[in-house]
Amino acid sequence: MFEKPIVMLDFETTGLSPVMGDRITEVAALRIVDGVVRERYVSLINCNARIPYFITQLTGISQDMVDNAPPVSRVVPELLDFIGSDTLSAHNASFDEKFLKAEAARLSLSPRHASLVCSLKLSRRVFPGMSSYKLGLLSGQLGIAFRSAAHRAESDAEVAAQVLIHIGRHLGTTYTLGRPVTPDLLLSLNKLSAAKVPAFLQKYAETNNATQES
Repeated sequence: MFEKPIVMLDFETTGLSPVMGDRITEVAALRIVDGVVRERYVSLINCNARIPYFITQLTGISQDMVDNAPPVSRVVPELLDFIGSDTLSAHNASFDEKFLKAEAARLSLSPRHASLVCSLKLSRRVFPGMSSYKLGLLSGQLGIAFRSAAHRAESDAEVAAQVLIHIGRHLGTTYTLGRPVTPDLLLSLNKLSAAKVPAFLQKYAETNNATQES
């Protein structure tokens, strides 16, 4: 499926921007190995932040829940250790990465992930023409069901991981790649327009298969 492990990340937060003072409230990181989620790190987080009412209504995460959660000073170092130098992925990856970097910087730490793959961008390029690429709607179109409520970190990360695995299977079978999907291939697809993806993958498969035969 995938040549190397990929960690799917999802944060729940108090808002949209760490620059504006928003903080993380919950995290889920799921390590995908050979097309299967093998390990996971999941935790509520106490950042000593106020949880807005609308966030509680959306996620179900209350002030009491985060006040009694492990402190951010413990969770973020554990999370960075869990991710290590593996490739990181998220649905709308720039959002989650900016919070990861901001929270790490508050503790004078730095993430070490090898690269960043966005499952949202990949879905747009590999499955053009979908009615929506929001995780809840996209997953339904791909036949992937939520096992628990959306807008909780572990549930969203689980579905995003299944979307990424679905993409990996689709690439392998549709284009007969002949080898596991590499992070570099996913990164290359992230940077292409959807119209250029089929020709790129066809050439990639032909080159890769010719190399294996020689």
